[in-house]
Amino acid sequence: MAAIGKIRSWGPVLVIILGVVLFFFIAEPFGDFIRSRSAASGQTVGEVLGEKLSIQEYQTLVDEYQELLKLQGRNNLGEDEMNGLRDYIWGNFVRNKITEAEAKKLGLTVTDEELAKILQDGTHSILQQIPLMNEFVNQSTRKFDLSQVNAYRSAIRQAATSNPQYAEQAATFENAWRFAEKTLRQQLLTNKYQALLAGCILSNPVSAKATFDGQNVESQIVLASLPYSTINDNDAEVTDEEIKAKYNQDKNSYKTFKETRDVKYVAYQVVASEADRAELLQQMRVAQGRLVEDSLPVSDIVRQSQSQLAYMGLPVTRKALPSDIAMRVDTMKVGEVTDPFESRSDNTYNVVKLINRTTQADSIEFRVISLMDRMADASAKSADSIMNALNAGVPFDSIAKNYGQNADKNWLTSEQYQGMQNIDADNKAYFLALLNTNVGEKKNLKLSRGNIILQVTDRRANVDKFDVAIVKKPINFSNDTYSEAFNKFSQYVSENQTAQGLEEHAADYGFNVMSRTLNSTAHNIANIHGTHDALKWLFDEAKAGQVSQVYDRCGDNDYLVVVALDKVNPAGFMPLESVKDAIKQELVNDKKFALLEDQLKGATSVEDAQRTGAKVDTVKFITFNSPVFVQSVGQAESVLSGAVLAVENGQFSQHVVKGNAGAYVFKVIDRKTREGVTFDDAKQERGLRQQALQQTLGLALQELENKAKVEDMRYRFF
Repeated sequence: MAAIGKIRSWGPVLVIILGVVLFFFIAEPFGDFIRSRSAASGQTVGEVLGEKLSIQEYQTLVDEYQELLKLQGRNNLGEDEMNGLRDYIWGNFVRNKITEAEAKKLGLTVTDEELAKILQDGTHSILQQIPLMNEFVNQSTRKFDLSQVNAYRSAIRQAATSNPQYAEQAATFENAWRFAEKTLRQQLLTNKYQALLAGCILSNPVSAKATFDGQNVESQIVLASLPYSTINDNDAEVTDEEIKAKYNQDKNSYKTFKETRDVKYVAYQVVASEADRAELLQQMRVAQGRLVEDSLPVSDIVRQSQSQLAYMGLPVTRKALPSDIAMRVDTMKVGEVTDPFESRSDNTYNVVKLINRTTQADSIEFRVISLMDRMADASAKSADSIMNALNAGVPFDSIAKNYGQNADKNWLTSEQYQGMQNIDADNKAYFLALLNTNVGEKKNLKLSRGNIILQVTDRRANVDKFDVAIVKKPINFSNDTYSEAFNKFSQYVSENQTAQGLEEHAADYGFNVMSRTLNSTAHNIANIHGTHDALKWLFDEAKAGQVSQVYDRCGDNDYLVVVALDKVNPAGFMPLESVKDAIKQELVNDKKFALLEDQLKGATSVEDAQRTGAKVDTVKFITFNSPVFVQSVGQAESVLSGAVLAVENGQFSQHVVKGNAGAYVFKVIDRKTREGVTFDDAKQERGLRQQALQQTLGLALQELENKAKVEDMRYRFF
């Protein structure tokens, strides 16, 4: 009994212990759920209308589009091209989701039957705008031809049964075709939705005529201007209360829909030191000496010097030469070798030897009989036999037919061989034979894989050509130079761990601090490649005032970058402090205009205005659709375009015009419609309607996107 009583006395403790045990028992799966949700969130690249897009889904969209590009021969996209492609895919995803949501409200759909009919008819203009589909166009009808798709699919499937390579190609095509069909469906739905919006757009002859006049009626004026700079800022003081009132009045114009970050950064480019340059210059002098000595084949000297440009051994036109080299060869003598010289345009040292200068045809017409891939003796014997027959007067094409060839004539242009990256011995011999053979002459050309009989039939457009050896080497920094720069930069960053510190001590180290405002759609810092990690830090980890680590080997492995987050600007109304300076300047201009307006009040001619101190210019070719450049203030004033059109020819302006940089009055001295243009009511109305439609669609889609709570988090992954 005593034991039972003791256990009862532990009751509250046992309940707590049991509760803790039960909590962990229950919490374990709940924790798994929380962790899975957190992991899912970490895999999200964006969100539209509450729908999340995962990195896997987004990458699939990118991969699908890349497959289309590969089928069109576009492989190995560069970093900028990939960024552009990803932006395009993301933009399409956002627009499609918004359009689908709006179309659903209106009951708009694209049925399978509708899709099939459009593919079968092949007349819809959208078919030629979709990658892959635009590859299957009937050249006679200029329409999309579904039968060509089916024929290609059948052929590639048949080939795939015996060749695994074609099986992969068949699978790639099917994936790409499904993506093209999906794109077509999305575009058709978008067209339907836009067609409804188009019904809201009206046009009329009056608006059409006004638009025509705005584009084609030109005026000439004598303009009198008083720049705001003629008024002292102290005579146009603005109070904080006035700035606040103006801010509240125009507050909606300061509304933003995306969060941005004000950033301070230092981007330091490492360049070659004097020691690096001296060492490279010594290497160039060695190459110069070897080219002068001429004891080795030129191709070996250029190759052993590790030149950026290989020696072709063929005469080329100026177009084939780098611009810095082309300028040199014009003044060089044959056999001359230059001293090493620097080209700032591509940051290189160069040595050039002009081996020969000649005048040759830019285009050569020729025909051949090929005896390649035969036994050497048989090829040589057949070649001798053909040459004997040709010399005896047997027609070239008759002999070609005996060898199962048609001997069609072809053209070789300088650009064709100049654009080749690598030319082997056979190709070099082939091109040299064509370049040095006269019209009508026949040659038996022995190559490594047999003989070729060639005949030049025409030569056209003689141009200057140069056989030139070039040793071109970049002026790169050494590892020691980079290490020294890295240590200096790292010391600067470690000693200044605030944005303010970076700015205050940058000059001590010879650095410059730059400012920029970024949003999450940015791909890099200040267009410097390889700064993705800095962006990710800015948007995921950084707090205002914090300084990042040093990001090295950015750009072309030659930039050191440090970033500081200055301020986070949330979506919504921009704070007064961030726009205060702009508002103040606007108010100062308003007050200066009021003073200048009083100064010009009562002026009834340009001469009257000139007597008040106004500067006078004659301005021609003014239309409503183009801003007027005012020489006296050094900038364009769009407000003058409308003001000029509102004043009759020969009349003086009744009001002083307020511009961005000054106050203006003017007299219209000539007005006429541009020569060669006439007003067409129907055509102009159609154009006006289309222009209004595009503007309305753009505004509507932007408004819908603003309301769709679009979040772009791709910076976490790319």
